[in-house]
Amino acid sequence: MKRILIIEDDPHVCAFVTKGLTEENYSVETCHDGKSGIDLFFNQSFDLLILDIMLPGISGLEVCSKIREKSNVPILMLTALGTAENVALGLNTGADDYLIKPFKFIELLARVKSLLRRSDFIDQTQSTTYHFSDIIINDETKVVMRNKDFISLTSTEYRLLLMFVMNPRKVLSRLEILEEVWGVNFDMGTNVVDVYVNYLRKKLDKYGSKKLIHTMIGMGYVLKEEE
Repeated sequence: MKRILIIEDDPHVCAFVTKGLTEENYSVETCHDGKSGIDLFFNQSFDLLILDIMLPGISGLEVCSKIREKSNVPILMLTALGTAENVALGLNTGADDYLIKPFKFIELLARVKSLLRRSDFIDQTQSTTYHFSDIIINDETKVVMRNKDFISLTSTEYRLLLMFVMNPRKVLSRLEILEEVWGVNFDMGTNVVDVYVNYLRKKLDKYGSKKLIHTMIGMGYVLKEEE
């Protein structure tokens, strides 16, 4: 059972969130000020922290910063201050996500589940996990992430990406890709490789600012970071 700590000084919000999460089979602990929250966090083990910005004594931003110095636990920041500046402050101190008050429980639950899935995936250290730049591939679960976002790929796109990640910075010819991904060892005279590379490239580019798959004219394709 996943354990969640809520640091929130509004008793109504605290009770509302606690009831909902408990009904979803999470184990929930609560406290109502920053200092108590820090003490409780470091004296017990938690899988996720839900943290209000406006707390008595030590602010939520300070709590977030202190916890982030020693722990990578996912932090969901709650804020009644929905300006871009306040959201940026929360993320810059180490929060993984934020939710603006007032909010619906179904929205909070979706954020909680997403953060816990990301954490579970990133924490895996099996040899079936591959990394390149900001891409992570788990070949056991067939899950692909870029910048902590899940990317939905077809089976062909997945095999193509895995080939690139296992051969970083190597120029791969269209024939090599055909043989590895499609099991074809001759030129079929089609542009199927180019079409699927374009599909994959668009999906990767959606979640990152850096272009990773590059065309080498007359030679093929290469996975590398832009210089």
